[in-house]
Formats: sequence, C-alpha cells, structure tokens
Amino acid sequence: MCGFVGFTNTIGAINCESILDKMMNRIIHRGPDSSGKFLNKDIAIGFRRLSIIDISEGNQPMFNENNSLVLVFNGEIYNYKYLRAELSSCGHIFKTDSDSETLLHGYEQWKEHLVDHLRGMYSFVIYDIENKSLYAARDIFGIKPFYYTEMEDSFIFGSEIKAFLEHPKFKKELNEEALGHYLSFQYSPCEETFFKNVYKLPPAHYLILKERKLTKVCYWKPNFDSTQYDADSHSILIENVMQESVKAHKIADVEVGSYLSGGIDSSYIAKLANVKKTFTVGFDTPYGIKYNEIGYAKEFAKAIGVENISKTITSEEFWNSLPKIQYHMDEPLADPSAVALYFVSRLASESVKVVMSGEGADELFGGYRIYQEPLTLTIYDKLPFPFRRTVSAICNFLPKKRGINYFIRRGQTIEERYIGNANIFSYKERRKLLKSPYAKNVCKPQVVCSKYYADVKNEDTVTKMQYLDVNMWLVGDILLKADKMSMANSLELRVPFLDRKVMEIAAQIPTKNKVTPYATKIALRTVAKKSYLMK
Repeated sequence: MCGFVGFTNTIGAINCESILDKMMNRIIHRGPDSSGKFLNKDIAIGFRRLSIIDISEGNQPMFNENNSLVLVFNGEIYNYKYLRAELSSCGHIFKTDSDSETLLHGYEQWKEHLVDHLRGMYSFVIYDIENKSLYAARDIFGIKPFYYTEMEDSFIFGSEIKAFLEHPKFKKELNEEALGHYLSFQYSPCEETFFKNVYKLPPAHYLILKERKLTKVCYWKPNFDSTQYDADSHSILIENVMQESVKAHKIADVEVGSYLSGGIDSSYIAKLANVKKTFTVGFDTPYGIKYNEIGYAKEFAKAIGVENISKTITSEEFWNSLPKIQYHMDEPLADPSAVALYFVSRLASESVKVVMSGEGADELFGGYRIYQEPLTLTIYDKLPFPFRRTVSAICNFLPKKRGINYFIRRGQTIEERYIGNANIFSYKERRKLLKSPYAKNVCKPQVVCSKYYADVKNEDTVTKMQYLDVNMWLVGDILLKADKMSMANSLELRVPFLDRKVMEIAAQIPTKNKVTPYATKIALRTVAKKSYLMK
C-alpha cells in the first residue's frame, strides 16, 4: 500500500520539483520505504512506497515499454497473475512481477474498460504523456482514497488532502455544506469534502482529464438476484468464495497478520487466513472494561493455534492520541472506534507490514441490528399506513419523549427514516445549532440518500438499507478510518469481505437468509458454525 500526489504543471519548472517534494513528504507515512517522481512541462507526479509485492522491482512511477504511459498506484490487484497471463497471451511484455505493471498493460489493452477486469482495492492514475490525458480510478467499494481539486488552472490529486496544502494555488476554505451534513451523518457523506472544492472520487468510478475537461463515469453497480439458490447452496457458495478471497488477499512478499476482536467477522478471517500473529487492543477505563475483548481474542487465538499480541490502552494514551488521529483523518469523523483502530494498527505495525480485517461483513451479509427493525411488526403496524403517517406528522410537533420516536418512525417510509447507521441530529436540531445561514439551509439528509434509494427502488426494505450503507456508511465512515488509521502507522490493511466475487454472492442471498426479527447475518453465521467458530 502506498500513496501518491500530483498536479498539472502550471507553476513553472523552477518551483515545481520542490513543491512536489513537499507534497510527497506530507504523506511519507503512507510509504516510508522508497519514493519516486515524474515531472515534465505538463504534469508532476510523486509516489511514496510501502513495499509489499515484488519488493526489489515494483518501484513507481512506472512506465510502459515505450515510456508513453506513466502510472502511480495505491492498493493491491488480487487477480493480477491471471490478468498478467491473459495480457501476455495478447503480446504484452512484462519487465517486473508487480501487480502495478498489470495496470499499465491492461490500460494499453482495454483503455478505460481496464477497471472491468480488476479484482482488488485500488486508486491509481495513468497519465498519457503523448496526448496529455489523465485516467484515474477507484475500486468498487472505495477501500482506497482518491481526492482531487481544480484550483485556478491547476488540477491537483492525491491519496490524502493534507498533501494539497503545500501547493501554492490551493485555497484552504471550509465547506459549510459538509458541516451541515456532518451533524446528521457523523461523517462527510457527499463527494465534496470539508475543504471547499476538494472532492472524493466516488467508489466504482473513474475519471478522465483531457484538455482541462473532466469526465466522471460510474463503471459498476451490484446486481441483486436472490432467486438462484436455496439456503444450503448459499452456505457452500459463501464458504468457497471466502476461502478463495482470503487466499487472494494473502498474496504478499512480506508477513501477513490479522486483527482479532470479539466478533464473528474478524474471527472468521483470522481462522481462514491461518496467519501466525493476530492483534487486539482494549481500554483500561470503566467503559473499556465492559467492552474489552482481549480475553476473548486470546482464548480464540489459542483455540485456533495462533499468537495473539495485545495491548491495553490507558486513558492518558487515549486522550493524547486524538490530535494525531485527527491530523491523519484529514476530515472530522465522529466515530470513537477510530481510536481503537489507530492503536491496533500501531501495535500490528511493530510486527508485520500487512494485516487482514473484517470490515464489510455487516453491510454485505446483514449484520446490523437496525436491519431487523422493518421485520419486527407489532399490532400498531397493522393499522393503515395513511393513519400511521398522520400520527407520525403530529408526533413531530410533540416534545421528544420516550415512545414518541416510535410513532414517528412507524409512520414513515424507509427512505424517509433511514439515513444510515448514524443519525445524530435531526434536520430541525442541526438548524438550531448552526449559525451560518448557508450551513443552516443545507438540504435534508434524505435528499443525499435519495439517489441510492432510487437505484434499488424495487428491492425489499432490508436490501435498500444495506445498499445505502454500502454506498454511504461503509465508504464514509468504516473504510475512511480503516485506511487513514492503518496508513498513519505505515501498515497495509486488507479486507477480504469487500471483494467483487464476495459481493456477487452476497447479492444473491434472500433477505430471509440474512436477517430475521431474531437474528442477523444468518447465512454467514451458518458458515462460521460449520467452521467451529461459534458456539
């Protein structure tokens, strides 16, 4: 895993290299092993490398055979050996054993459709030196970040926003719209970030920049079809695809470890990966004691025959870490689990360069308890919806007491009441909190969610909730902190649940095999039990 920065060169050759160096130094934590850069009169591109695959030959920026294309790439392509064989049969000649070179030859072969062939986590840029065009892409889940901005006549891009601060044409300005949404979602849910005019390339998108014209394209969406297989078949399919995914995610020329908490997700990954070392942290506060999972992790690690390395975080360490954590995050994120993730990443980085983790299982397989809400019917739910809707509207004007929220929610559609796992301040509440007229008038959170609900308008309610979380909560909260906290410690984090083939299987599972009023993540738990992971 690595990091890159770059900009179209409109600042003159004299200052260009020194500015690029400063930008690269801002993200040195993403790649402390080596660096590289490419500059000409049109563009400047810099790279920081954390060596994982083909350690001796996989340096970047990387060029094709005639030096007409230059690549910088952050992530891993797990099917690169298969693609390499296919491209070799088409006549492409490889000089290294790296997955990076596969992207270059893949672009020569398939142009912008390269992303249709990829299985992995990635953000990358390929610059065509001859026609002065830039092609950039981000993986289907948004595991790896890609930020960009157009300031005056410069197009600036990179793995982290903090690198942009070194560019002389970058204007550091608060985006008040992001502040308004943050109070509802606890993260920045839109393409524009907390920095005005700085954008995130959405997951499953690529962009093309040519002659100062920017084009963005969505290249992938999940296809839901739950009619193909029965429950027994789902278990077999999940077991097979997860074993295959974990095997692919273990590919590395360095040691791979695994996070281990008290949940099924990380336990299942640790068991399948068969790593030598697992890592766990806990807290010494009264709150932390209640949720400290070190005891379970050590017991489970012993049961599967692997080492567990753990650390208890003191209150002093917790509070002292917050400024550094926020620096690495780039944007506000009101998720306290980022602190635990920072410390477990720091712990793991002392022993390994790569770790596996269980992110994504809840979103793909129906693990959140909130998904049970639409299935938990009461006598009140049998009343006509127009009546419940009227009651809901009346309750909106009443003081918020226990029980009132129930009547409000039961008189709303899922599109009206569900904006994701975090729903902090209501539209009314945040308008009272904000002083800026612009921030006050930011659209309701339901408007932000509407485009995703439109994609799955014919699906059942639980599937709608999952789809929204995959596109918003997962990328805006879960994967943001996973990338930033691991990279803050120069550690590569891999997430086998978030794999294209795993998603294809998950999209075929009927809701009844994922969630009921009494259980969540049913199909995955069935597979875990088969592996003797749960009692």
